[in-house]
Amino acid sequence: MSQGAAFAELDIRLDRTSSVPLYHQLATSIEQAITSGELAPGDRLENELSLTNRLGLSRPTARQAIQELVKKGLLVRKRGVGTQVVRSQFRRDERLSSLNEDLAKAGRVPSTRLLDFTVGPLADDVRDALDATGVTEGDFVTIRRLRLADDVPLAILTNYLPARFEIARSDVEDGLSLYGHLATLGVNLKIAHQRISARLMDDEEAGLLDSTPPAACLTVERTAYDDVGQFVELGRHVYQAAHYSIQSSLVV
Repeated sequence: MSQGAAFAELDIRLDRTSSVPLYHQLATSIEQAITSGELAPGDRLENELSLTNRLGLSRPTARQAIQELVKKGLLVRKRGVGTQVVRSQFRRDERLSSLNEDLAKAGRVPSTRLLDFTVGPLADDVRDALDATGVTEGDFVTIRRLRLADDVPLAILTNYLPARFEIARSDVEDGLSLYGHLATLGVNLKIAHQRISARLMDDEEAGLLDSTPPAACLTVERTAYDDVGQFVELGRHVYQAAHYSIQSSLVV
């Protein structure tokens, strides 16, 4: 269904004998329509009144189902337009891996725009963040990139690596994976420590990530080491919160 078209009636079947709440059954049916492509980004969802009349539901039940999908980032309510499908979030496991490769494995089409590539001393705030590594002296390579998924801006990635790795600008252009290139240099990444936070984007970040301020973002600061415990890189990354989330498993 094309953007701006009138809403379509989904084939939704509810099991009133099930112990699963009706709102959750409805939300699951709509989510499946989104993930399967039956509903595409920009499509309008059938309104609450139509859903309740057609499916024999109460307005609060329909509203709760829609709100659940709004919280998941799959739907957005717009005044004068109604409820629309938005591009689904990219959910990433909390592990030491390349975003470029993770996007490709998830069926997305990754692309990259190189924003900055410099070799020289670190700025004071970056040097302070690396105090614990003991490698703040000497020149560093600073790489700043805009990562896109299916042509949608997803993240601003900034990496600081010791100049001893002799990384050239061409090594990270055209969407090439930084971690993949490090592997060709014989670097075996083994462990990383990272801190995940949330804040509002600044104006430059909002412009790069195609967002209207005030807009939320996730930030990740990661310090990575190789298999012999040697420092490899500091990463400071900003992710578009509407399109990206990090998931992890907890074991007791």
